[in-house]
Amino acid sequence: MIGLISATAAGAAARDRLAAAWPERTRVYEGPVKEAVRAAFAECEQLVCFLATGAVVRLLAPLLTEKAADPGVVCVDEGGRFAVSLLGGHGGGANELAREVGALLGAEPVVTTATDAVGLPGLDTLGLPYEGAVAAVSRALLDGEPVALAAEVPWPLPPLPVADDGAYTIRVTDREAVPGEREVLLRPPSLVVGVGASKGAPAEEVLGLIEGALREAGLTARSVGRLATVDAKAGEPGIVAAAERLGVPLVTYSAEELAGVAVPNPSAAPLAAVGTPSVAEAAALLGGGELLVPKRKSAMATCAVVRRPARGRLAVVGLGPGARDLLTPRAAAELRRASVVVGLDQYVDQIRDLLRPGTRVLQSGLGAEEERARTAVAQARAGHAVALIGSGDAGVYAMASPALAEASDDIDVVGVPGVTAALAAGAILGAPLGHDHVSISLSDLHTPWEVIERRVRAAAEADLVVTFYNPRSRGRDWQLPKALAILAGHREPGTPVGVVRNASRPDESSRVTTLAALDPASVDMMTVVTVGNTATRIIAGRMVTPRGYRWQASREEPK
Repeated sequence: MIGLISATAAGAAARDRLAAAWPERTRVYEGPVKEAVRAAFAECEQLVCFLATGAVVRLLAPLLTEKAADPGVVCVDEGGRFAVSLLGGHGGGANELAREVGALLGAEPVVTTATDAVGLPGLDTLGLPYEGAVAAVSRALLDGEPVALAAEVPWPLPPLPVADDGAYTIRVTDREAVPGEREVLLRPPSLVVGVGASKGAPAEEVLGLIEGALREAGLTARSVGRLATVDAKAGEPGIVAAAERLGVPLVTYSAEELAGVAVPNPSAAPLAAVGTPSVAEAAALLGGGELLVPKRKSAMATCAVVRRPARGRLAVVGLGPGARDLLTPRAAAELRRASVVVGLDQYVDQIRDLLRPGTRVLQSGLGAEEERARTAVAQARAGHAVALIGSGDAGVYAMASPALAEASDDIDVVGVPGVTAALAAGAILGAPLGHDHVSISLSDLHTPWEVIERRVRAAAEADLVVTFYNPRSRGRDWQLPKALAILAGHREPGTPVGVVRNASRPDESSRVTTLAALDPASVDMMTVVTVGNTATRIIAGRMVTPRGYRWQASREEPK
């Protein structure tokens, strides 16, 4: 819950805007400010104070306990110009809250946390349990000192400016260990514990069996990602309580699924009881992984431990048509999250300034689309967080289809939409795509011309607005005239045609002409050509394709 406190009418107005936007997340504290701050500090995970920072500092000082326990606090000034992350930037989430508040109120977020200020992810914000010298290692990263990454368990991490060797170390491990003076241990959720239990097995017995198995194998409970069992035991109190105490989800599988898993220690007892020869080992192994602890038994429970393979993450990111303000926030977030970025060299140059320190860039030139797709998938399979970038929308004549054709279900795939060229050009031209429309690429490098021509004819006969991608290049100068001739067989010479080059970029140019007047020689690969249908009109210099609602046809013309 976010506590909201204000002292003036202007502050109350901004406070109420937040309360209205986040009714489920916020609670307004009325009354004297000192008492309101004290109550909110005790009851809420975060506070937004519409007060001067100095006043908030004095009010908070007597209440502070420790970094891990104090709530995150954001201050918004009287004029609503700034949202200042004052306390608990990482642990309390104040840095991100300042950005959210700023976006909602139109205020500038002010974040002074050192790692955030230079674009480094905080080691305590990676979503993984951690131990050790976070402050010292973070300071070394900030100062450019060599920090080694020792990944005993491959796990997707955001970019970090690490080296092969260094006086400081970030160790990714699921093994029980004590961090050194200059070391941070990151605990990935790499362990799956399969559990079976007789009816009524006490939680203490189940939990004790699990903890003993982990301890004897030299593994840490902080890296247990989930408990797994058979559906028939989904409500077994001892198993449910053990998952709750470990703070992990309990997942269950059908007996049929478990019976299909090859295990080293099958047994007749679970087969007779629940229909599968193995519960603990099979539930832990389902989905793959290395069996670290074979089945162990207590009086009423069994368990087994598997290290699951790291699932890399592939984000296929559309960068939009070129203008920075048409790059979506989600795309920017994925670029900051990725430790590896794969893309065409000119697109990498377009967003290089958004990449965090330590991001590994794998770029190549034109014509290497399939190679880039294979590279991106291979990097994700190696356990990295990867962004594969393309212009416009990644799913429209771009990198999504070759990448997804290469990827299998051993990695996580995320699609990030972008503003594609047809939409960017349409917005410049007016509203040419106001009714049914189609996009057709005239490049026959991957598609035979006979197929392209058949599609153009179908669009012409269906009276669809047509947007041509890749209309003309030095080596392909006859396809556009041929396509226009096909359309001309079904449309009047005066049909509006829009031509947009480098939409949204500094050298953008556009013009509206007609089907008869368009000179194909004036078009190149950086151009999008949109041909209207029989209803498209030029109104005040803009292309408009009406929706064709009945009320439009029947309404009276203005006098």
